[in-house]
Amino acid sequence: MPAEDTNAERPGDARAAEAPAPQDAHAARVSDAPDGITVRDPVSAPDAKGRPRRTTRRFPLFTRDTARPEGGGRAAAGDAPAPARQWPMLTVVLLVALGLLLTSLGVFRWGLVLVGAALLLGAVLRWTMPRVGMLAVRSRFTDIATYGVFGLSIALLALMAQPNPVLEIPFLKDTLHFTVS
Repeated sequence: MPAEDTNAERPGDARAAEAPAPQDAHAARVSDAPDGITVRDPVSAPDAKGRPRRTTRRFPLFTRDTARPEGGGRAAAGDAPAPARQWPMLTVVLLVALGLLLTSLGVFRWGLVLVGAALLLGAVLRWTMPRVGMLAVRSRFTDIATYGVFGLSIALLALMAQPNPVLEIPFLKDTLHFTVS
């Protein structure tokens, strides 16, 4: 059962009806709408009856919607064609597709290294660019960590794959020996 918002308006509550308008310069005030809905500020979106859901700037106990991740805007101007606006995401996706194509053609090691490198490129783009379009899925830190860990893991595992591994880690053979026997 969700916790009740202590600042929500209740029938007969004079305190909520007399709430002063915010003094913030960024506060939006829309009162001339045809349906009579008043929005006092960005965090007091109206409910189904037109009353503000919250009259406080505190965050609710339970989140009911999601915000767009920072950096989730277009990577190019709005008048640019759609592929140009999403070039970071398209670059990563095309490199992953090329890596998977190489893997299916029998060059599995270098195809998977390319997949890992594409994910690492996605992490670098997410870190260095302020706007990366649809490459921004979660918060910046989470995206960088996810792309980086998965990219590094795929690339390292591809380099260590048998037969004839390119990369050998000495303690890995001893670890495998003690866990299997």
